[in-house]
Amino acid sequence: MLAALDELKAHDVREIDVRGRTSIADLLIIASGTSSRHVKSIADEVVKFAKRAGMVPLGVEGEDESEWVLVDLGDIIVHVMLPRVREFYGLERLWTVGDEQDADADAEAVSVG
Repeated sequence: MLAALDELKAHDVREIDVRGRTSIADLLIIASGTSSRHVKSIADEVVKFAKRAGMVPLGVEGEDESEWVLVDLGDIIVHVMLPRVREFYGLERLWTVGDEQDADADAEAVSVG
């Protein structure tokens, strides 16, 4: 998937491992496009790449407006968004809240120890 995102120059690509946090997927991939057309093109390329790799997309949502397109590949869900939409919904913050607290606690423990 990352190759497909890279090929169409997706911005700020982030992988989030959500195993153990939800049963909907194992991995979320979040990326930004520069315009609605760019978002749609990136999502289309992800679908093509998945099909070439033998993966059947379970669904694609949001192609009409193309401000946020979700490609459901089963264990992997790819979100391609306009930057303002991405900022508004804050999926990274939603799915990494515990990670940041754990990382802060680890850093504090290291500096104290």
